[in-house]
Amino acid sequence: MYAFTVDASAKAELYRDLESALDALTANEPDAVANMANAAALMWQYLPDLNWAGFYRLVGGELVLGPFQGKPACIRIAVGKGVCGTAAATLATQVVDDVHEFPGHIACDADSRSELVVPIVRDGVLLAVLDLDSPIAGRFDAADAVGVQALAGMLAARI
Repeated sequence: MYAFTVDASAKAELYRDLESALDALTANEPDAVANMANAAALMWQYLPDLNWAGFYRLVGGELVLGPFQGKPACIRIAVGKGVCGTAAATLATQVVDDVHEFPGHIACDADSRSELVVPIVRDGVLLAVLDLDSPIAGRFDAADAVGVQALAGMLAARI
């Protein structure tokens, strides 16, 4: 069993500690599903004010639900649709303060208000998107985007 000390007093320390913990969890594990499952659980446990943390994998040209923590979710999302599909199509991180104002938002959980989606790309190829939802509007900021991008970058080599 793993036990981590995560300093949540400031975002820089929080994400530094999460990156260290994720490295410990995934460094010697070759299985992509296991690594995504542990990453989702880690973020769910230590990132405050989330109501969903998980992955959508690119399979056959569409995003398919992967390991996650939270309520049951949409199973398939078309690339280019919703926040996750937009991140996949543009290969750009999406920080959405209020999902109800995002054109074409897909409401998998009506309680979600804000969302952060980071594409996971290896050698220029999209593998998945890492999706975080919160019931609090404006929950995610630039520091969260940078921190989660670092986690996604590590996972790119491990999924």
